Amino acid sequence: MEWERAMGELSAAIDHLATEDVSEIPRLQLAEQLLELHWQMARLQAQIARRTGVRLL
Repeated sequence: MEWERAMGELSAAIDHLATEDVSEIPRLQLAEQLLELHWQMARLQAQIARRTGVRLL
């Protein structure tokens, strides 16, 4: 997957989440979403760390 497309999909997903009214989400579903969001955030942070460790020659 090329970088621009991947970043576009990530950005679109975040934009979608931003439009949701979280006060309307049932508590159990909200808890499940929070766990998933934290898991995905950890995966994104791992990719940031991976790229931070690359040394340009």
